[in-house]
Amino acid sequence: MKYHPIPSDLFVKNRKKFTASMKPKSLAIFNSNDIYPISADSTLPFEQHRDIFYLSGVDQEESILVLFPDCPKEKHREILFLRETNEHIAIWEGEKLTK
Repeated sequence: MKYHPIPSDLFVKNRKKFTASMKPKSLAIFNSNDIYPISADSTLPFEQHRDIFYLSGVDQEESILVLFPDCPKEKHREILFLRETNEHIAIWEGEKLTK
């Protein structure tokens, strides 16, 4: 395990604090870091971008967090996009977050 378990309410609090400081009718987009190749068959170890980890607790490549606190639809105020996974990815890269 890369981190000790962190309570999810910490990330909820962090998002509320961040969105409270946003200008009206604005949105914020946070991208995870890329996976950097160092040769034809090797990559550097993945390290998540600090901002997206601080706001979501997600430590997974190819993830995007969108915050839009003034969105009319409440379910669209915080959206996390994740790379679709499958059995092949799970075997080679390990378990990933899904929905």
